[in-house]
Amino acid sequence: MNQAATSKRTPHIDRLAKEGVTLTQHIAASPLCTPSRAAFLTGRYPIRSGMAAFSRVGVFLFSASSGGLPSEEITFSKLLKQRGYATALIGKWHLGMNCESNNDFCHHPLSHGFDYFYGLTVTNLRDCKPGQGSVFLKGVQMYLVILIQILGVTAVSLAVVHYVSFFKVPFEALGFCLLITCISLAVLIFFFYHFRHLNCFLMRDHQIIQQPLSYENLTQRLTTEAVRFIERNHNAPFLLVLSYLHVHTALYASKMFRGKSRHGLYGDAVEEMDWSVGMLILGQILDVLENYNLSNRSLVYFSSDQGAHIEEISSSGEVHGGCNGIYKGGKSTNWEGGIRVPGLLRWPGVIHAGTYIDDPTSNMDIFPTIVKLAGAQLPYDRIIDGHDLMPLLQGKVIRSKHEFLFHYCNAYLNAVRWHPRNSESVWKVFFFTPNFTPEDSSGCYDSHVCFCYGGFITQHDPPLLFDLSRDPEEKVPLTPETENRFYEILSVIQLAVDNHTRSLQAVSDQLSWNNLVWKPWLQLCCSSFFQFCYCDYDSENSVPEVHSG
Repeated sequence: MNQAATSKRTPHIDRLAKEGVTLTQHIAASPLCTPSRAAFLTGRYPIRSGMAAFSRVGVFLFSASSGGLPSEEITFSKLLKQRGYATALIGKWHLGMNCESNNDFCHHPLSHGFDYFYGLTVTNLRDCKPGQGSVFLKGVQMYLVILIQILGVTAVSLAVVHYVSFFKVPFEALGFCLLITCISLAVLIFFFYHFRHLNCFLMRDHQIIQQPLSYENLTQRLTTEAVRFIERNHNAPFLLVLSYLHVHTALYASKMFRGKSRHGLYGDAVEEMDWSVGMLILGQILDVLENYNLSNRSLVYFSSDQGAHIEEISSSGEVHGGCNGIYKGGKSTNWEGGIRVPGLLRWPGVIHAGTYIDDPTSNMDIFPTIVKLAGAQLPYDRIIDGHDLMPLLQGKVIRSKHEFLFHYCNAYLNAVRWHPRNSESVWKVFFFTPNFTPEDSSGCYDSHVCFCYGGFITQHDPPLLFDLSRDPEEKVPLTPETENRFYEILSVIQLAVDNHTRSLQAVSDQLSWNNLVWKPWLQLCCSSFFQFCYCDYDSENSVPEVHSG
């Protein structure tokens, strides 16, 4: 724990940890939002559901993309709904929306077992908040320059060939090519100029209620929706997934929290999220679970879908991406800083308060844990990679069932973690590592995120080997000279990789370029394009009184 982490005021999250179990080696199944969320909901590595990209882009960026969590995937929300649970997702979804038309909602939360949805179908981006810059600008500028150069050289070459009479190029053909180029550029410029209106909107179930999204009191609105859902369903079993936009950029904080922390806007956002946790669970204003005598009957889980995005720095130099403490790297990498995430679980009277569990666990474990608690049957027709956490949480066993965990960078197997049954060591091998830019940094600052193939990585043969029990910062790779079991460890891990690889089946690539690109016919608009897709039906939503500090 570093000083920056301990100086943020998070009394309610701290209390959640004190009254529950802290998983100190809790691992996200992916260092990126989309695949990690798919793994969390299904209990399966994202490579099994087609939610791991072979291309450079590993997440959905547009509301009118056709990719998403496939309908044949079974989520824990589907299974709990079948058991009579009321189910709701409030906040960020980021697992797709439509397939073939703008109202088929094939990937929408309501098609994956949730009765109620209030939130964003894509994600929170800097492009969604005026004045926060763009995550696309650098890439678009680079490719636009290349495109213009190619078109310019092609046009000049055709003109030269035409005039020196090598062969005749019809002027109609040149004019048609120029027209297509101009139209394409105009569509591209229009799309990115209006990105906020087209992609950053708030939905209630299948209806857009605010387009573009307003950040004013947003966390309070999400909290209000969560409170109302609990109040509506306190007499029946329910599942609530509250997926905060905090602290993904673009950062924001409500007026009562802005400028109050010691760590700028990032700290303000963290403290506002802590307020929301306290309001829902631990007793800030409404003490909802306690008021309805639900505390001892409710399992609460708090986590993140990946590590901090350390490359997120504002134009003024303020750190907006957070800090991963002692751990190397961050979001988009499988260094510990990218995948080791908070893992807090609280259930008074059922799991022991103040317990720390150091064995490797995964966010995929939530699927079998809550499915079994609900009395539902785990699917028998597919591999579930997660394991039931309850025996570990209740102290009935002392070792996690995860002997091996496989860490993918998009669809490429990047690293493997091995915790032998008869050892305290946690071995981790890397088959390749990202090339940090600048070289002496701990991130890919030139490209904003690290990528998974080609010139963006360095392959390792033999793989890099670390013992996380002795070197959690992954500073010094082991060698045959420093670890006498070096080749034996690599051999065991390679055998596990072979077995894992044989268990994979070919599936449709949901993050292919065809599924990632913006498709105008899938675009949702709550008014009309002539009105810039503007509407606001959420401004009347009352928010709770806020007491900060």
